[in-house]
Amino acid sequence: MVDITPQVPTGRQMIQGYGDGGFRIAGRRHEGSVLVFPERTLAWPVGDTASITIETLDLVLASGAAVRVLLVGCGRRAAALDPAVRDALRGAGVGVETMDTGAACRTFNVLLAESRAVAAALIAVG
Repeated sequence: MVDITPQVPTGRQMIQGYGDGGFRIAGRRHEGSVLVFPERTLAWPVGDTASITIETLDLVLASGAAVRVLLVGCGRRAAALDPAVRDALRGAGVGVETMDTGAACRTFNVLLAESRAVAAALIAVG
């Protein structure tokens, strides 16, 4: 049998599940929306894509070179970000991809296993 479980570098955290208004990350339950970095998870006070501003993503930009790709989990369905937010991220050297929250969780895990400089901004789904 071929093992297809991604190998996660030491000190990094994988997203193990989502739903019921939160996430299971590195064996710990997080209620509500979250910002996920390879080594830490933070509460994120955003409930929908329209509420995402450059201010709500300050921690992503503050990490400087540590984040090159930001995955935005928009809830049940992908949605577009405000163009000003997208432009500010790109101007800071951060590529951004929007998708539904489930896809963002899975993509984060793949990029994490590849040791990519990734973060995820995930809106919780019920």
